[in-house]
Amino acid sequence: MVQEQLVNYSNVQLNREENIILRNINLTVNRGDFLYIIGKVGSGKSTLMKSMYAELPIGEGSARVFDYELAGLKPRLIPFLRRKIGIVFQDFQLLIDRTVEKNLEFVLRATGWKNRREIRDRINEVLVQVGMQNKTYKMPHELSGGEQQRVVIARALLNSPALILADEPTGNLDPETGSQIVALLQEISGRGTAVIMSTHNYSIVQAFPGKIMRCENTSLIPM
Repeated sequence: MVQEQLVNYSNVQLNREENIILRNINLTVNRGDFLYIIGKVGSGKSTLMKSMYAELPIGEGSARVFDYELAGLKPRLIPFLRRKIGIVFQDFQLLIDRTVEKNLEFVLRATGWKNRREIRDRINEVLVQVGMQNKTYKMPHELSGGEQQRVVIARALLNSPALILADEPTGNLDPETGSQIVALLQEISGRGTAVIMSTHNYSIVQAFPGKIMRCENTSLIPM
């Protein structure tokens, strides 16, 4: 059976200003893959992820995500690319002035959802997926770090993405809570959504096996 390729980088170079961050990147991610990007702080993990949702430009080579060639991607197409990707940040980035439900509603309305009942149903579906269906009325400051990260994952799932990028999702969490978050991401991957997770927490990589690539000395190396 031919696997559906979601990400295909061939001899890609990524720069920040005049500095080469990563070079000769060759990377393929298929539907349902769970891939760790490991490496020290500053080794290029976040740079690689940001390139996938067109936050940073492609310096050289061919970089495809879904049907989009990222090198020279027209700015008007970037929102359509990003709608197909769920992004999980280390620092949550929830809107602190509104409830869990209103945080998720904001994203749906911003991406074109209009029907109030469909919005409510979709919010309930993703919150059930992450075990947060009883917290819709809570403000972010009333939630623990692990609960906030579950809401962030729910937010990433809203538009049924084929790919989730999780950039150090356990970085601000205690080990037990971090393990729960990775278990949840693996569960999501098992349902057919590809997950790329950056981390420098090697105990998590050992506890929850997946494909591994390491950023080191401007290279992305399969493990």
